[in-house]
Amino acid sequence: MASNTILELINQYGYLTFYLAFTLGPFGIPIPNEITILTGATLSHMEVINSWMTYFCILSGLLTAFTLAYLAGKFSGQKLKNRFQQNRHFQKAEQILKKYGNMAMYIGMFIPVVRYIIPLLIGLSGTSYRRFALISYTSALGWTLMFFSAGTYFGDHILSNLFNP
Repeated sequence: MASNTILELINQYGYLTFYLAFTLGPFGIPIPNEITILTGATLSHMEVINSWMTYFCILSGLLTAFTLAYLAGKFSGQKLKNRFQQNRHFQKAEQILKKYGNMAMYIGMFIPVVRYIIPLLIGLSGTSYRRFALISYTSALGWTLMFFSAGTYFGDHILSNLFNP
């Protein structure tokens, strides 16, 4: 179970578990962000771990991942863009980003997997860091607050339904 894995990792590595889970999420961490944040919030609510420290590690990990993905797009630019130019998913994402701009950037952060691809596309598009940070960091704050609050108030119920359908 994912929640048991998270507990084992917290026991071994402490709050660094949350930071790394969110920072390394785009690179294949096998535990979904939603499960990790709900588990962290639930454990915080049960006073097993400190809620402020947990939330800070989650938010800073997500911001680090977004920033790294943006910088990868920004500095690998045309080379990376040429590599994916023929990919239909890449083309569709690029069209959506062009058509809906800021709104696509904000909403994309709430969609699993997409939340890690959008910053890369934003970097590839040449968007300024200031604009990227304003929109992406705001959406990260909104997403984490929403899920952490849900985990705090409904976590026991949500996690028990996820793992015991």
